[in-house]
Amino acid sequence: MAPGDLQEVLEGLKLGEAARAHPELLVGIGRADDAAVYRVTDDMAIVETVDFFPPVVDDAYTWGAIAAANAMSDVYAMGGQVLFALAIAGFPREFPKSIVTEVFRGGADKVAEAGGVVAGGHTVVDEEPKYGLCVTGRVHPERVFIKGGLEAGDRLFLTKPLGTGVIVTAAKSDAAGADVLAGAVRSMLRLNRVAAQIAQDAGVRGATDITGFGFLGHVAEMVQASGVGVSIDAARLPFLDGAQALADKGHWSGGMKRNRRYVEGTFGGRLSIGDRLAPGFVGLLFEAETSGGLLIGTRSAGAAGMLERFQERGEPCWEIGHVTPEVGIRVA
Repeated sequence: MAPGDLQEVLEGLKLGEAARAHPELLVGIGRADDAAVYRVTDDMAIVETVDFFPPVVDDAYTWGAIAAANAMSDVYAMGGQVLFALAIAGFPREFPKSIVTEVFRGGADKVAEAGGVVAGGHTVVDEEPKYGLCVTGRVHPERVFIKGGLEAGDRLFLTKPLGTGVIVTAAKSDAAGADVLAGAVRSMLRLNRVAAQIAQDAGVRGATDITGFGFLGHVAEMVQASGVGVSIDAARLPFLDGAQALADKGHWSGGMKRNRRYVEGTFGGRLSIGDRLAPGFVGLLFEAETSGGLLIGTRSAGAAGMLERFQERGEPCWEIGHVTPEVGIRVA
């Protein structure tokens, strides 16, 4: 669901009140975030999340692996590490069993890469194939990343380029070159595991991952949760090869327009996007992403060595902006 639609649905429920009244539920529906966090002991909390979606690529194994990486990303966005997962899937009754096996194998291999294991799951008959995971992770209760953890003066870092949404959408109509699609697949398959470890070592408290609500949709969530503003340097934003060219040709998913309506409707005059930025570039800021990177805010004192830490671990990272005191979003 689009962020605005989800917010409307949840407003009619009283689940948030129950969540806030439960002392061991550190992060729940009462404070929207990437995953739930439940304290088990003084030094261990459980991170729980679920995600699934239809095929984003033709190859069954790769789809399973991407879906698994995407689902596990929410654990990393909370600063946690993966323990195990349960598969959730729906396939047409006549779907070849060999293809289903490959989807499951791709997911299981990606969970194993994360240091976890697929321990079971549940399937249903569905006309449209769907696959994903319910993931359980762990984190120290006092070292949980949250969307509301930004403070004025923080410096912002992004750990993956943007553009998977427009590339995957274009590929469905054979408009994306094989090399462009391959680059997007490599990005979607890369786990945020190491990025989360580096962020933990740097003392990060404010973080999220960039997925279905798009870059600015997730920025908007962090701004609202933290009560601060964000200033983005457009020239520093990383994009996958071929993404901007496909954006200029209008290969948008349905999520882009929904995300844009939500952010513009929520922030109004507090959203400022530079007039010199091309329409295709701006659209990429709202386009839905799959298995995107972590957006992390680091206190200025601890930010100096952030890029060095990523380079030492062989992980990409870009500094893209900073946090300001006044609530709003600025891209220039």
